Amino acid sequence: MSWPGPRQTGRVRTLLAARPAVFVATVSAVALAVGVAGAAVLAKRAGGAASWRVPVAATASSPVPIPPSASPSASPAASTELISLSATGDIVMGDAPGSLPPNGGRGFFDQVRQALAADLVMGNLEEPLTEDTGYAKCGAGSTSCHQFRAPPSYARHLRDAGFQLLNLANNHAYDFGPAGNRNTRAALEKYGLKHTGAPGQITVVEVKGVKVAVLGFSSYAWSNSLIDIDAAQQIVRKAAEQADIVVVQVHMGAEGSDKIHVRPGTEMFLGENRGDPVRFSHSVIDAGADLVVGHGPHVLRPMEFYRGRLIAYSLGNFAGGGGTLNNAGRLGLSAVLKVSLRPDGTWGSGQLISTRLGAGGRPVLDPDKDSLALVADLCRSDFPRTAPKWGARGEIRPPR
Repeated sequence: MSWPGPRQTGRVRTLLAARPAVFVATVSAVALAVGVAGAAVLAKRAGGAASWRVPVAATASSPVPIPPSASPSASPAASTELISLSATGDIVMGDAPGSLPPNGGRGFFDQVRQALAADLVMGNLEEPLTEDTGYAKCGAGSTSCHQFRAPPSYARHLRDAGFQLLNLANNHAYDFGPAGNRNTRAALEKYGLKHTGAPGQITVVEVKGVKVAVLGFSSYAWSNSLIDIDAAQQIVRKAAEQADIVVVQVHMGAEGSDKIHVRPGTEMFLGENRGDPVRFSHSVIDAGADLVVGHGPHVLRPMEFYRGRLIAYSLGNFAGGGGTLNNAGRLGLSAVLKVSLRPDGTWGSGQLISTRLGAGGRPVLDPDKDSLALVADLCRSDFPRTAPKWGARGEIRPPR
C-alpha cells in the first residue's frame, strides 16, 4: 500500500512515512515499569462468565496532567499545543422500561467525570436512545438475543459526563430499527452531542483550531464496513483530506470473557464475520488514521503502536447500567484511554486509566489498577515488539 502524502487542509501535514522519527524524538525517555501483576490479574480474573449479559435483577487513579497550552495566538501549523482525546468502550446506561439506574440515571457517570476530561471526549454508545418503536430485534422469549434501549432524555447524562461525540457503529445501534436509530441521533443532537458511524459519515470537530475527523466502523450494513478494507481506506483518505487528525472508532472482534488476545486473522462470532482486527487497524493507519479505538469483545484487549500510531484493540465494558452487562471477572474491567496528539497527528502522550463496572453497572475508578495490569500483560504477550512502554500510573509511551 502506498504511503499518503501531506493532508491538504491549509496546513503543512507531516508525511506519514516520517512518523516514527518524529514521535521517538519527542517523547520522554524515562518510564516507570508496570510490575508483573498482569499475570496475577489474568489468573484472578479468569473466572469471568462467558455470557456478557446478566438477568435483570474512594481512592482514585489520578489522570496525568495535560501539558500546558501554547499561546492562543499561535497558528495550529506552527503550534506545539497538544490536542487531548479520551475514549471509552461500550456504554449501556440501562434497559427501559424495567432495568434503568436509580434516580432517573442522574449522576450515573459522576465517579469517572474527571478521568474522562479532555478536549474531545468520545464513547461507544451500545444502545438506542428511544421510546419503543414497535420494532424489536429479538423475538419474544429469546434467551440468546439481547436488545437495549434507554429513554431519549438519557442523552443529558452523556453530556453531563463530558461526552462530546458518540460512536453508533455497533451491533446494537438498530435494536429498535431505523426509527430507533433516527431517534438516537435526534436525542444526541438535542443535547449538543455529535455522533458518527453511518455509512460515508465523517464527523469533523474543531478543537483549538485543529480539525479532528472521527469515523465509525463495524461489520453491519448501517455503518462503514470493517470487512471491506479497500472501502475503509478510501473513506479514511477522504477524512484525512478534510481534517488534521483522524480517529477511527471500530466495533470489531469476537465476544466473550476468553477473547482477550489478538492474533492475525478473521474473527467469527455466532456465525458473523467480526473482521480481522490487526489487518483492519494497520490498513486504516496506512490510509491516514492517527488513532484506532476498538471495542466490541466486552473485554479489554492489548494495544500496540503501528508506524507511530496507537491501536487500542478493545476498551471493554465501560458502563452497564441496570445490571445490563455482566461484571464478573474480566468482563467487569474497563478503562478510559487518554491520548494527546500534535496538530499534525503525531504522538504526544497517553495514559490508560483503570475503571470497572461498579454496583448496578455504574462506571467507577479502580484504585487497584487491575485493568492496567491486564492490558500491560496482554501487550507483552501479543505484541512484544510493538507494545507500548508503561508507566506506573498507566502512562503510555511508544516502544523504542
